[in-house]
Amino acid sequence: MREALLIIDIQPDFLPGGALGVEGGDRTLPVINAHLRRADLAFATADYHPSDHGSFASAHPGKKPGDVVDLNGIAQVLWPDHCVQRTPGAMLSAKLERQHLRGLVYKGTRSHIDSYSGFFENDRRTATGLHEVLQALKVEKLLIMGIATDYCVRATVMDALALGYKVRVDASGCAGVNLSPGDADHALMEMESAGAEVFRSLDDAT
Repeated sequence: MREALLIIDIQPDFLPGGALGVEGGDRTLPVINAHLRRADLAFATADYHPSDHGSFASAHPGKKPGDVVDLNGIAQVLWPDHCVQRTPGAMLSAKLERQHLRGLVYKGTRSHIDSYSGFFENDRRTATGLHEVLQALKVEKLLIMGIATDYCVRATVMDALALGYKVRVDASGCAGVNLSPGDADHALMEMESAGAEVFRSLDDAT
């Protein structure tokens, strides 16, 4: 059964000090790079937003990050401006061993809709093309990790399971936003309940 490594949104804007820096995000990099060196196939996703993206609080006068609005019929959490196209914060982190990647999938590229999952935009209908690439390579199993546990990692894992992949998640290679305390832990439990195998490689190494 062929497995691919799928790395979610390891971009400067999501790392500490970035526009939407996630606490502990930098600690995912040694774990992810270790997996990259061993992987037969590896892909990454990246947020790549136009400057007027509807998920930005700045696009909604009177709103602030963390507020929820209706964005074309979809409930949307608002964020600081981040991963804006053609800015350094939107690139893959220079600390990621990118030479091992087979491909990169951009998401969130249209102003009117966000995309947490590496497979679908948030309308649950518009595909990114990742599934077709994996199917052509006869991938049946995915090892997923990255940022953020409680948003893009969770959404990607849940879609992967729905598409029929066997999924493993290395929680040591994940970091969560935790808008509410415990969101990341809850997301990991949700993934596990849905059928993903959740483990911590750092714990296994001790």
